[in-house]
Amino acid sequence: MAKSSKPLSHPFLFLLVLLAHSAMMLLVACSFGITPEVLKMACAVLTADFVGSIILAIVNREACTVDTVLLLVIGMSTIYQSCFGGLSFAVKHFVFGIAAFVMCQISYAVTRNPYRAERLKPLWYGMFFALVAAIFFLTGSRGIWIDLGPITIQPSEFVKPVFVLICASSVRTQLHKSEIAGIHFVPDNLMLIFCTVVIAALQWWCRDLGSLPTFVAIAGCGILLRFCYLREKISVRLMVFLGACAVMAVVFAWKLAPEYVQARLHSDIWADMSGSGYQQVKALTAIAEGGWFGKGAGNGTLIHVAASRTDIVFSTICEEWGLFTGMMTVVLVLFLPGSILTVPPRSYYHSGLAVGVAAAFIVQMALNIFGSCNVIPFTGVTIPFISQGGSSMLASGILAGFLKAAQAPVLTEKTAPKKEGR
Repeated sequence: MAKSSKPLSHPFLFLLVLLAHSAMMLLVACSFGITPEVLKMACAVLTADFVGSIILAIVNREACTVDTVLLLVIGMSTIYQSCFGGLSFAVKHFVFGIAAFVMCQISYAVTRNPYRAERLKPLWYGMFFALVAAIFFLTGSRGIWIDLGPITIQPSEFVKPVFVLICASSVRTQLHKSEIAGIHFVPDNLMLIFCTVVIAALQWWCRDLGSLPTFVAIAGCGILLRFCYLREKISVRLMVFLGACAVMAVVFAWKLAPEYVQARLHSDIWADMSGSGYQQVKALTAIAEGGWFGKGAGNGTLIHVAASRTDIVFSTICEEWGLFTGMMTVVLVLFLPGSILTVPPRSYYHSGLAVGVAAAFIVQMALNIFGSCNVIPFTGVTIPFISQGGSSMLASGILAGFLKAAQAPVLTEKTAPKKEGR
């Protein structure tokens, strides 16, 4: 068997990260001078680069692409968040970024072996319904946040990685079919559909329909992968049934959608620039004023608009750093799921994980950026690793670990030795 092309060396990748962060810090120093805040931020980001690189070099794992891109994106995000509207080192954002890097390593270790991860599926179902129960009973009146005083937790963010684990399926699960009234079905597939319905009902109950397309994309990719199995026979009746269900779901979603959601599909932001269209008008104006290279770090005004660090963070980056930098940031985040193409998954289960993560990242970024640019209605979805928010950062780190597991899997199954007969 021919060997695959040799990946980029670890020192070379680390050098790229170091140069990128150093160049950004130089621009910050040009804008603010050599101040204590600049020195604190530079020391934190560059130290994280060195320590992370040394640890990864010692461990010497097969897949370092995801780790390197993750270090690069977290450092860039910290610099962005620290400079919006002025200079103040975003310590909390940086700490959550490091925690996300750690969560990436943990989820990588848990899912690296597809056989072990598949056996843990009952645990994933338990975590899924525990998070659903937490949203129903601990977030207050139809809310999505759990207030713990110093910090708040958004359980729906952690539903995403758990749902990706549920959507990932092995060949073995697709072979275990049951039959009722002459209809053959896979129990694992029915559970996936049931969990999707639960999520849709939960999002409607919480009035948080903005993130529903992300879950639908993950579920859709999970269902489509089940038909990619070479030995799977595609039933015409099943395809017609699934198509009819999809049409009915769209009709019911439109009928049951709250009035404010339906109104957004027909709203004109320029007709109500000080009301419902205020955020999007300001976001579009900021992108236009920033031009290709921006006003300079800390010189933006969009920071005074609500959600400038979260839901419309792309516009905030474009205003201060320029559209070119904003587009490069998008490319870097998309490179995380795209990196799986350099080392294709070698198991059916890891393919499901990789496709689910790619769907989550791509749809989230599309909703955020297109919403800020008024291409689609404003949804309030964050950009992975870039937007401010601890729950989103940690959940994104877990998803990145799934990508790493798909690049460096362990494809051995430990089985108990058989006892010899007497």
